[in-house]
Amino acid sequence: MDNTSGEYAPLTVETLPGRLSSIGGASAHLGPDIASWRTREVGDGNLNLVFIVDSPQGSIVVKQALPYVRLVGDSWPLPLKRAFFEYHALTRQAARDPGRVPDIYHFDEEQALIIMEHLSPHVILRNRLIKGERTERLGENLGRFCARTLFRGSDLHMEAAEKKRDLALFAGNIELCDITENLVFNDPYFEAEMNSHTTPQLDPLVSRLRADMSLKVEVQHLKRAFCCNAETLLHGDLHTGSVMATDTDTKIIDPEFAFYGPMGFDVGMLLSNFLMSYYSQQAHAAVPGDRDDFQEWILTQTAAVWTTFAAEFATLWRTKRSGILYSSELYENQNDALASEQALGQFLHHIWSDAMGICGIEMHRRILGLAHNADFEDIEDPDLRAPCEARALMLGRQLVLDRHIIVGPEHLFDLVRHIHQEDML
Repeated sequence: MDNTSGEYAPLTVETLPGRLSSIGGASAHLGPDIASWRTREVGDGNLNLVFIVDSPQGSIVVKQALPYVRLVGDSWPLPLKRAFFEYHALTRQAARDPGRVPDIYHFDEEQALIIMEHLSPHVILRNRLIKGERTERLGENLGRFCARTLFRGSDLHMEAAEKKRDLALFAGNIELCDITENLVFNDPYFEAEMNSHTTPQLDPLVSRLRADMSLKVEVQHLKRAFCCNAETLLHGDLHTGSVMATDTDTKIIDPEFAFYGPMGFDVGMLLSNFLMSYYSQQAHAAVPGDRDDFQEWILTQTAAVWTTFAAEFATLWRTKRSGILYSSELYENQNDALASEQALGQFLHHIWSDAMGICGIEMHRRILGLAHNADFEDIEDPDLRAPCEARALMLGRQLVLDRHIIVGPEHLFDLVRHIHQEDML
């Protein structure tokens, strides 16, 4: 970690090599011949600068925070310290599920700069799904990552003092939490200034959703959980754009929204993005019906996220439950393993219910709010795009309202398939 490099300055393709030349972690991977380095800016996200630097010896990724929201511009200032939280989240994720996040070579707090492993030939998972490309064990890898990071970052496993210190550290990620609290939980449900949606096709449906009092009440119950239930360290923005994949491998990136919140948040956001991909597939098909098998594959991976999560979480519960919650002194040490299993089952149901609610809200914010998904946005014809979005919006509403009575993936998929057959406009 380096915090002595001087006054912050945003990097460019031209200035980056000179900056990197003084950093041992960069030259160790690129070699000493700066003239042979090739630099390109590849950031397509909403917040940051991202560069890839290649050389005959190797390649690295350089990510730098900007002092504003890149999607909007300097009219929306944002503190550079989010790079600090991303760096610390990555170190914790690497320890809790080794090999599932990129290696960090250098962190410069003053420059809000992280130099990390270039994941290649990995590409953004969302882009692979849009193209109809499969990844082996995708759902299993993501489910295991969620279970390991969420369990090991909680009072089920961490020492109480360590967890409280870490909670205090990440409580400083105020501005990015504020983005979630407003753009996810508030803005989709009224005519906020930065909202947009497919108009006029979705207008009547959007009006009905924004007038739905029961929906808005339940969304705020879920927001309360987000703000008040500091259960574990979350990734905070875990969607198919925060996953990089090949045909056989899966990596997780971009945890700058990391904070302590409810376990179901990461799981629900991830499941939601799989289901939005499901609803978009027919509009991406070259001919009608040629994505039917791929849609079902998406559902198998969605199921695998949860079933793997639950199985791994259960294993950790039985073997690594060393924190202050559900102490083995009350259960196993008194030969009462059945009570431990009962508590485990109820805990998993709690996570699943929260995940279903977040799953629904994520669909609403990705279609009605500021930051949209390429799954839908890349469908150029609004008359094709709007029906896909409408199905996701209506599924989202049902998931929020019925989250306590949807009992598992197959129940969820019955709803998904039923709505897929309906005209929601």
